[in-house]
Amino acid sequence: MSTPSLKGKTAIVTGSTSGIGLGIAIAFATEGVNVVMNGLGSAADNAAAIEQVSKFGTKVTFDPANMTKPDEIAAMVAKAEKDFGGLDILVNNAGIQHVSPIETFPIEKWDAIIAINLTSAFHSIRAAIPGMKKRNFGRIINIASAHSLRASPFKAAYVAAKHGLDGLTKTVALECAELQITANCISPGFVWTPLVEKQIPDIAKTQNITEDAAKRFLLAKQPSKRFGTVEQIGALAVYLASDAAVAVTGSNYSIDGGWTAE
Repeated sequence: MSTPSLKGKTAIVTGSTSGIGLGIAIAFATEGVNVVMNGLGSAADNAAAIEQVSKFGTKVTFDPANMTKPDEIAAMVAKAEKDFGGLDILVNNAGIQHVSPIETFPIEKWDAIIAINLTSAFHSIRAAIPGMKKRNFGRIINIASAHSLRASPFKAAYVAAKHGLDGLTKTVALECAELQITANCISPGFVWTPLVEKQIPDIAKTQNITEDAAKRFLLAKQPSKRFGTVEQIGALAVYLASDAAVAVTGSNYSIDGGWTAE
């Protein structure tokens, strides 16, 4: 079912040249949303992703802003507002991961994960809010994780960043509660993306198990024992951006096959 209230609106989706971000960009484009894509992949990979989103007939641009650079993030928001007459939807999706015991966790990895997974969202929201307030409309959607609600060993920076993203979202929601501006989190569990797919052979090799067993190993915490899909997350993002969700703000939506229900 289409969402008429979204047609002609403009969205920035960070980290949108693959995986969940690309799925969200496609979901918005199918609803008639103009999309500013972003990512640090190769030129060929970026071009292929842009082509996938462009085929739905909306305006699609690409901004190479580095999510560790506040000035570049602010410039991306400003350019979207100039090119499209305003920014209606901001999806903070860019993220990285590193796994290590805390006593050997590389400091540079901690700094990078906090910068990209948490601080970049602060900078993009800070840049977008003035325009949203001026137009009295905005939808901020932060892609968190089941790890915004649960911890796992060896993921100190990622868990800290995603918990922080949940808190940032709630704060923005409260500050904008009297306006037509909402802020919400989407918290996926394991989602079938190219990044996850590439991990399967490595897990199978290191654990000396089959690839099917490697998938089950990865899904051990997910009671459904099924991977989520980027289409499911895209559909939830579309709902949160729509007029139907105007009363939904400060929420953290788990889409994790029951992981955080336990």
